[in-house]
Amino acid sequence: MRPFSVLISVYKNDNPVYIRNAIESISIKQTFKPSEVILVVDGPVGSKINQVLTELSEKIHYLKIIRLEKNMGLGHALNIGLSHTSYEFVARMDSDDIATPFRCEKQIKYLSNNKDISIVGGQITEFIGEESNIVSKRIVPCDSKDIEEYIKSRCPFNHMTIMARKSKILEVGNYQELHFNEDYYLWIRMYEQGCKFANLPDTLVNVRVGKEMYARRGGWKYFKSEKWLQDYMLKKHIINLPRYCYNVLGRFGVQVLLPTKVRGLIFKTLFRKS
Repeated sequence: MRPFSVLISVYKNDNPVYIRNAIESISIKQTFKPSEVILVVDGPVGSKINQVLTELSEKIHYLKIIRLEKNMGLGHALNIGLSHTSYEFVARMDSDDIATPFRCEKQIKYLSNNKDISIVGGQITEFIGEESNIVSKRIVPCDSKDIEEYIKSRCPFNHMTIMARKSKILEVGNYQELHFNEDYYLWIRMYEQGCKFANLPDTLVNVRVGKEMYARRGGWKYFKSEKWLQDYMLKKHIINLPRYCYNVLGRFGVQVLLPTKVRGLIFKTLFRKS
């Protein structure tokens, strides 16, 4: 089995119970266990989170904790965390989700057998409350050509599912901070450099969702971040002017004009499958 790293970031508002479940799901409960788990603590955290991290460190000997003095944001945290990883294959994981047991095994085998692929992700289910209470799915395209077309309108990966070649991420400047879009910005820069992508048809992660998720996907700050990306793609000739106008106007309507409840309904109706 090829060695690989897992990269996770936590911060003060994360739930300690969710952190424990997430880390255990991507480490000791995997059929292919990682060689290391790099956990970036993004700024000061409370005693309950620190207690969980201490207990996990005693239980998982390959857990390495990197502590940042102040909260830097996810892009900066992942940038620093990636620089501490030891292996070429790096899997991302979020601090409140649950990885399926065969996730890493499937991705390691895929990247090992498809040396032209820089990133392989997969599908997600979404749950509220109990893990068994699955309310929706986010399905992304699997074929590289389909992903290259999809990236022009929407983020083509479920970020918490990806496993990537570290060298390819570093070639384009690593993760960079961009409000809730550090992942999409990275994929676009890799696309520019001719990287090839894939998603597995399998569900790799069960993702915790709630009303706050749709609140985070709205507001001026989020829209400005999304518009910046569209400006970037237009400038780099990834999209044309009609596609740019369509993307920006659609995002303005959903992210700025609509109240959170309606935004959530649109996401569930148009962008998710039940």
